[in-house]
Amino acid sequence: MNNRVMIIAGEASGDLHGGNLVRAMQAARPELSYTGMGGKELIAAGVNVLFDAKRIAVVGIAEVFTHLPDILAARKILRTALKEERPALLIIIDFPDFNLMLARSAKKLGIPVFYYITPQVWAWRSGRVKTIRERVDKIGVILPFEQDFFRSHGLTAEYVGHPLLDTVKSITGRDEFCKNHTIDTENLCIGLLPGSRRKEIATLLPILLQTAQRLQKQNCQKKQMVFLLPLASTVSETDIRENGLAEYGQGLDVRLIKENRYDMMAACDAAVVVSGTVTLELALLDTPMIVIYKLSRWTYRIAQLLVNSDLKHFSLVNLIGGKEIVPELIQEEVCPERIEEELMAILFDSQRRKEMLQGLELVRDRMGQSGASEKAAELALSLIS
Repeated sequence: MNNRVMIIAGEASGDLHGGNLVRAMQAARPELSYTGMGGKELIAAGVNVLFDAKRIAVVGIAEVFTHLPDILAARKILRTALKEERPALLIIIDFPDFNLMLARSAKKLGIPVFYYITPQVWAWRSGRVKTIRERVDKIGVILPFEQDFFRSHGLTAEYVGHPLLDTVKSITGRDEFCKNHTIDTENLCIGLLPGSRRKEIATLLPILLQTAQRLQKQNCQKKQMVFLLPLASTVSETDIRENGLAEYGQGLDVRLIKENRYDMMAACDAAVVVSGTVTLELALLDTPMIVIYKLSRWTYRIAQLLVNSDLKHFSLVNLIGGKEIVPELIQEEVCPERIEEELMAILFDSQRRKEMLQGLELVRDRMGQSGASEKAAELALSLIS
């Protein structure tokens, strides 16, 4: 039997969960070896990464065209590896357009496909359910309601729990974090999390830094503010400096956090965060937040045609909670004035803050139990004959 497995992750969160999945599979079947696409987390887990995922980590339909040469190069390298190595299994993690294209090649070669962390087809572009059914043998879903949704469409789906429950942990307390970073514990710590893609950084970081300028000016007579900005594995310090920090960071106490990001997130009194998995990380760490989302004009217009009209929220926190727990700002609302307004409310309105923290507790309860990586590993290994 071929003991090689190919695993594909295209974004920072997929890279993280993929690394944990590989470790769980290694514990059960140590003879297997791994190759594929990803970042530092998959490399740390022992995967031979053939293509660096950050080269094609893009957001939006329009932005894909600027990265097309890298996308085509990645596809060629991975397709060639599929044909030459004929792995016993292809594991794809989120990143649907690229991954489903590669899954099609795998199916033609008779290679079984396991989809871990599926796209949110219940929210938008629901026509992809048919494509997934045709190209994927088994899926592991991470939100409870997804299991029934996919099974109702004829797919073999199992709810494995959310992998964040295994990984999101704060090691140090707030006081120790502040001490380690020479921050006065009396200061307010505001998290700025513009995303893990370069396009997101270029679009959102200047807005967040302008918000920080306004917030600091508005709050100058109260408490000093420190702005914490974590570096995702797909983003370099140069990306941060060239896309906003050098221009808009003057006069601000901005700290770039390269390690222990969960300690940083837990230490925040509030955070502004791009919509995505990171919102659930903040929820698990009990950190109040404002969720933002901003696409290019054309991408947004196209997305409006594809989104399920019944969808009332776009952030995972509010979707799981079934109501608006955290504020959501989208497109033109993503501006310094509106973000400042919402931040001031959750920082200084005690009732508003209390209600949000109660809502985050509800989300944590609904996310269920830990052990997602081990359950997903079991499903994946069941496809290897």
